[in-house]
Amino acid sequence: MKNAAVGFRPHSGWTALVAVSLERGKPVVLLRERVHLVKTFNYAFRQPYHTAAKAPLEEGQAFIAQVRDEARQLAYRALRQVQAKLGDADYRLTCSGHLEGGGRMLPGLEKILAAHPLIHTAEGEFFREVLLHASKKFGLTQFQVKEKDLLPHASVALRRKKEKLQTQLTALGKPLGPPWSQDEKFATLVAWLALHPPSPRRTKAA
Repeated sequence: MKNAAVGFRPHSGWTALVAVSLERGKPVVLLRERVHLVKTFNYAFRQPYHTAAKAPLEEGQAFIAQVRDEARQLAYRALRQVQAKLGDADYRLTCSGHLEGGGRMLPGLEKILAAHPLIHTAEGEFFREVLLHASKKFGLTQFQVKEKDLLPHASVALRRKKEKLQTQLTALGKPLGPPWSQDEKFATLVAWLALHPPSPRRTKAA
């Protein structure tokens, strides 16, 4: 079977997902999807820290834990479904690409819920962690890079100018049609990097 990678660009309650393989060193998009990471797709569940901030601390903590458990299950189920589709075409998921945030260290939950900027930061990290957890559980090797560093890193790693990379990413989506926004392009690029030769930012699932 041929190796494939899945890349993510997460948002509140959902993620863009693109599966990629390499043919003679060039990326081929195998599928793209927009995966819901909450069972109930509304504000309360998509922004669990905002919701928790309106409740007593213990209730808020329990709500966040509930949404996390459900999101991990949905993310893992999505990987299983992707592998089932790819397996029919003789591809096997071996690795995943993940975009990191700013890397800001978060305090305890009580302090997070007391500061609106920290709530936004925590929610971004929440759905990134969900996808990492699912990838590890699925046995994938994870590649991680900060989103702000994605294009510069890819330009060096893939030996292409940023402008050429952007043009190539746009062209990859033309046969698929919309949606092919920056979400899909970034998910494609981080999946492509995940298939590239090992780097220090790569970790193997336990």
